[in-house]
Amino acid sequence: MASTRPRNLVSVQEHLRDQVANALRAALIAGELRPGEVYSAPALAAEYGVSATPVREAMLDLAREGLVEAVRNKGFRITEMTERDLDEFTEIRALIEIPTVVGITATASAEELEALRPAAEEIVAAAAGHDLIGYIEADRRFHLELLALAGNRHLVDVVGDLRKRSRLYGLSDLDQTGQLVESAQEHIELLDLMLRRDAQAVEECMRHHLAHVRTLWAAGQDALVKKQSGVGLQGRR
Repeated sequence: MASTRPRNLVSVQEHLRDQVANALRAALIAGELRPGEVYSAPALAAEYGVSATPVREAMLDLAREGLVEAVRNKGFRITEMTERDLDEFTEIRALIEIPTVVGITATASAEELEALRPAAEEIVAAAAGHDLIGYIEADRRFHLELLALAGNRHLVDVVGDLRKRSRLYGLSDLDQTGQLVESAQEHIELLDLMLRRDAQAVEECMRHHLAHVRTLWAAGQDALVKKQSGVGLQGRR
């Protein structure tokens, strides 16, 4: 028997879930939801002015991304990343992305590479404009579209999943220091080197960029530790 549930209602509910998920991601990136803390769906729902259902659905989306984990009868715990996690994420990305990007340098057309410039410029604009969500999304799009030029969709899926699990936390503190702008500009530098077909310089740029990202991860973690020790905002419970 066909469902009698109105299609527009389904659409509205899915849209609300996506809105809540984006708001929660923003809170994670800003460091307002703290790693290791457990947050209940009803409490978050009251804060965002919605029912608990879209919050639970949004949290389940974040759980699939590895950003939170369900805690039975309590809510969701924000996933913590250790120094070892950060090192391992960086190692995996280096093993996959560096040789892939070097290979793309030789095989991609100038038109294909130039098509990535708007995304690279968007990363810089978002960093300069203190748009943290825009920065994260433009950065993700640039890297995955670049890797897609290798023609291996499974590789793109693997890196996409890895990037979700290694999102930068506590970016608001780094944003205030201007560190994000420096990292953002490396994307344009990389693109220019690829267009010059300088494979050695591309490899060096990628290594530097990934090391820079690792430093940003660590700085973001340190900023959250300071907040957890009482400097800054109060956690939501």
